Amino acid sequence: MESKYSPEAKDTIWTIPNAISLMRIACIPFITVLVSHRHLVLSLLLILVSALSDGVDGYIARRFNQVSKAGQMLDPIADRMLIFFTILALGVSHILPWWLLIVVGLRDLLMAGLILILAQYDYGPLPVHFAGKTGTALLMVGIPALIVADAWSGSMFRVLHLISLAVVLWGVFFYWFAGILYIRQGMSLMREERRHE
Repeated sequence: MESKYSPEAKDTIWTIPNAISLMRIACIPFITVLVSHRHLVLSLLLILVSALSDGVDGYIARRFNQVSKAGQMLDPIADRMLIFFTILALGVSHILPWWLLIVVGLRDLLMAGLILILAQYDYGPLPVHFAGKTGTALLMVGIPALIVADAWSGSMFRVLHLISLAVVLWGVFFYWFAGILYIRQGMSLMREERRHE
């Protein structure tokens, strides 16, 4: 019977989904510069392309049996880099407060440290939690909406700015909530390893 789950990850690097993820990462400096210089419409187009490619690479990986261990690391790295550097650019252009960048950056720094520690125990990245997906999705929706709200003027866009800011703040909440869950899961794995030593 054919499995409904993703194929087993392979030890390969050169796949179409990985190439798409690398192209997404390559777009991030352009998005950052465009947002920070307030070329908001162009930056929105690039963010849209990046968001669409995020779904495309996952579909290709599962549909054509191209799921790889490298891809499982590249995909979340691309998402986190896009979120972090877009928030950085929004801070530079005074659309978002700087403290938000610090809050998001600190969470990603902790996650990077956790991945490095777990790698010492031969563990790969932890399975993605629903809260993490929710936080990332809210940030991916809220950040472009903030850019739209700032690109045009009028009462409707001021309301959109407030709604988008609320979505981003909820995204940050779920982002951190997932981070705490990952830390607890990582600590549990490390305790299990120590018991078996």
